[in-house]
Amino acid sequence: MEKTETRKLAEEYMLLGGTRQVMIDDNKTFIRQYDTEPEEAERFWQDRIAVLDKERRDDVEFFLPSINSDEAV
Repeated sequence: MEKTETRKLAEEYMLLGGTRQVMIDDNKTFIRQYDTEPEEAERFWQDRIAVLDKERRDDVEFFLPSINSDEAV
C-alpha cells in the first residue's frame, strides 16, 4: 500500500522528534502538545504542515500519535 503525502509528512515530523498528539472527538481533530520538541521538528511543523489548508492539515494530524489510544507509545 502506497503512503499518502500527508502520512509521509506526519511520519517525517515524528522522526524529527515531534511531540504533538492528536485527540479525535466526533470526527474532529484537536492537537495537544505537552512536551517541548526539538527545534527541527518545530521548524518542520511551521514550514511544512501549519501552512497547509485545513483539510490537508487535518489529514496530517490524523496520522499523529493519538491521545485516545490505549496503546503505550
